[in-house]
Amino acid sequence: MDSCVHIYCGEGKGKTTTAVGLAVRAAGCGRKVLLTRFLKTDHSGEVAALRLIPGISVTPCEKSFGFFFRMTDEQKKEAAVYYTELLDMTLRKAVDGAFDLLVLDEIMAVMNYGLVREETVRDFITGRPSGLEVVMTGRGPSEELISLADYVSEIQKIKHPYDQGIQAREGIEY
Repeated sequence: MDSCVHIYCGEGKGKTTTAVGLAVRAAGCGRKVLLTRFLKTDHSGEVAALRLIPGISVTPCEKSFGFFFRMTDEQKKEAAVYYTELLDMTLRKAVDGAFDLLVLDEIMAVMNYGLVREETVRDFITGRPSGLEVVMTGRGPSEELISLADYVSEIQKIKHPYDQGIQAREGIEY
């Protein structure tokens, strides 16, 4: 086995943090990393830090559509077009750019909301270039994706400050 597929999922904090840590490790060993963020803009501490590391290319989500449950049908259609184009561009770039590691941050959410086709992701995984490690994050991976993965780690929330009314803090949660 020359490359693996990772899924970091669950209700706990740390899915993206885990993927970012793996990206840093890979870059530190001379590997080329492509990290695409779905649902998240580039306003975060990790993006600022990752952009300073040679070998890591970050593609942020440049549009924010707000919470899915608040979107109108028209906004959902617009979001589906945007995220499908972002995914297609990312997958082309992963193949053409000779990357060693591809991180699809929050890909589970956009698949679960029906904004991108899971079949596209599954087909890419099964036909990906030799040597391309793939990391996917987010809640609720399908059984089909789990069966394609080599690593599946579920991050469980036991306690979180948000439950006590503490909002997300810059430098800690983003």
